[in-house]
Amino acid sequence: MNAKTKYSLGIDIGGTFTDIVVYDHETGRSVSHKELTTPSEPYRGAVSGVRKLFQREGIAYSAVGRVIHATTLFTNALIERKGTPTGLITTQGFRDTLEMARENKYELYDLHIELPKPLVPRHLRLEIPERMGPDGSVLQPLDEAAVLHSAGELQSRGVRSIALVFLHAYANGAHERHARALIAQEFPDLFVSISSEVSPQIREYERSVTTVANAYVKPLADGYLDRMMHEVNKLGISAPLFMMLSNGGLTHVNEAKRVPIQLLESGPAAGALAGAFFGQRSGIEDVLAFDMGGTTAKLAVVDGGEPLIAHRFEASREKRLTEGSGLPISISTIELIEIGAGGGSIAHLDALGLLKVGPESAASVPGPACYGRGGIQPTVTDANLVLGYLDPATFAGGTISLDRDKAVAAMLPLAEKAGVSVPEFAWGVYSIVNENMAGAARVHVAERGHAAGRFSMLLTGGGGPLHGCEVARRIGVERVICPPGAGVASALGLLMAPARVDRLATVARRLSRMKGAELEALYATLEADALAVVDATLPDRKTAPRVVRSADLRFVGQGFEVVTTLPTGPYGQNALAMIEDAFKAAYRQMFGQVPPGGDIEIVNIRVAVIAQAQAAEFDATAPAAGAARAEQGRRDIWVGAWGRYESVPVYHRELLPVGAEVKGPAIIQETSSTLVLPAESHSIVDGSGSLIVQLAVSKPQTSDSIPADVAA
Repeated sequence: MNAKTKYSLGIDIGGTFTDIVVYDHETGRSVSHKELTTPSEPYRGAVSGVRKLFQREGIAYSAVGRVIHATTLFTNALIERKGTPTGLITTQGFRDTLEMARENKYELYDLHIELPKPLVPRHLRLEIPERMGPDGSVLQPLDEAAVLHSAGELQSRGVRSIALVFLHAYANGAHERHARALIAQEFPDLFVSISSEVSPQIREYERSVTTVANAYVKPLADGYLDRMMHEVNKLGISAPLFMMLSNGGLTHVNEAKRVPIQLLESGPAAGALAGAFFGQRSGIEDVLAFDMGGTTAKLAVVDGGEPLIAHRFEASREKRLTEGSGLPISISTIELIEIGAGGGSIAHLDALGLLKVGPESAASVPGPACYGRGGIQPTVTDANLVLGYLDPATFAGGTISLDRDKAVAAMLPLAEKAGVSVPEFAWGVYSIVNENMAGAARVHVAERGHAAGRFSMLLTGGGGPLHGCEVARRIGVERVICPPGAGVASALGLLMAPARVDRLATVARRLSRMKGAELEALYATLEADALAVVDATLPDRKTAPRVVRSADLRFVGQGFEVVTTLPTGPYGQNALAMIEDAFKAAYRQMFGQVPPGGDIEIVNIRVAVIAQAQAAEFDATAPAAGAARAEQGRRDIWVGAWGRYESVPVYHRELLPVGAEVKGPAIIQETSSTLVLPAESHSIVDGSGSLIVQLAVSKPQTSDSIPADVAA
């Protein structure tokens, strides 16, 4: 970034809203705008939002030094099965790997269980003669004629993208690389993904699923990223475009196009980074980063100031909270849970007359009924409006004017059917969606061996501050943090993300049969590859990158591994003893005790190379000094603890100075979000500009004053 370019631009495309944030490196301040997402052509909403924000703030396009982007486009393509027609070419005898999976049931006694459906149907999965051994030796040469015949056959069946997954390609990818070259020469219009680059690790099923998923979204990513760069350049922004990865790092566009599966969780990852950042600014390192948007809610555990990293997650689950019911994707990602609960989640009565909320969403088209854009079904946003939590005139920065009458009209038929008033029905919707999110949060935190009560909850997203205090109360969290600009915090997270590249290789050997120098050479190769991508992403970086080494370790005979952070290199004679100690410490933390004996096996080795991307210290907006009173008036809102409407004060967030105290019940609203302070809560603005809310919580809550007829 040179003297003439002083701005960073963040663009986060969500299911309902697209968030645009511009950060000024000279002042440390940021400005933002929320624009309705345009699902059919997501770049249109993004470009429209950028244009409106720059015109409103008088910012010159030429002053932008970098653009960082995250999108849910590729995740949605997997979930909705709207990717590119994809084929699979694999080793003879392995055509049905995707169908056989692990041959286990995620619900043991469910006689009608729905297993994850493969992205590639059987008639588009073809076999060819070739064979590698587990040591990388060639057991059967590649049949070149069979490769070309299979590719031609798949193309004639409408396939545009092909996944090449050959047996033991993680040990030797020569056959896959050669097959790709043959296809590229003969069928240049076909996209090709090879497992030895996308997921070069042991376990055939997971490697196949990940490579197929990459092929499934690759043409979509290629066209979309080219179009986004073109549209941004047309505005007059010549800055490079960076993409947020699922692991919380940035990369350049060419790397993103090469392996787009890395982008699946890019938006939620940015939200987790924002949670860690704002928590640390308030001196709180253990937080549950809770982000709720228009379509989904996300929760990530930030332990000791760092979001947890996982190396596998499930996409497109048949049952949203049941492990094993989705497609296993082997990529590095910030560990989080996604819940089908957002402002657009639709409320309905089931066959028994019970109130349910979600996971179906009105999204941005047609949107909630109160948007006045054609939606007629009652949603969470409609409930929030009826309860008085939203200001119809200032919602989403005034980009949408909400219609309370339409919200009431959408809820009235169901309220009458349930035998309750419209406000009671709205409170039922609000309470049930909160319990849906709280229930998922309880499971996620407990499965990681934590008690929720030791964390604070940090709220982001347009819906986070609306629902966060109630969700926190239900899981036993007593302290809530609401940062400035909470509604666009995921886009802010893009601007604070480092460049990060993860690489891995399968070793599959006993630790006792390796030498420190041999292991060092393997790690050095991975680090050199990762560093080359970081250098291409940040050619002008001024600080040395940080290298984190880890490995997938297990005792010999065990079926699964413990991902263990290892000491930094270089490794010498004592390295193996240090690795053994690190593994046993991690094993004890996870399982409580370590077996008294047994050899250790190193399955995969991993490196993460991380380099700081931003040119200056990010300084989130501190409360603006203003002579006007922060209290802007009063509004009738439904106070759940009292079961009635009550007139409460409404505060303008930007006018609350450091040290200002607000007691609940109250409303604190800003451009991008609204914080609902429940009864008996107390908040104070800390030195970083965040609101620290103390809740009256004695134990986790699992029920509420939902009208009996609704909650029955």
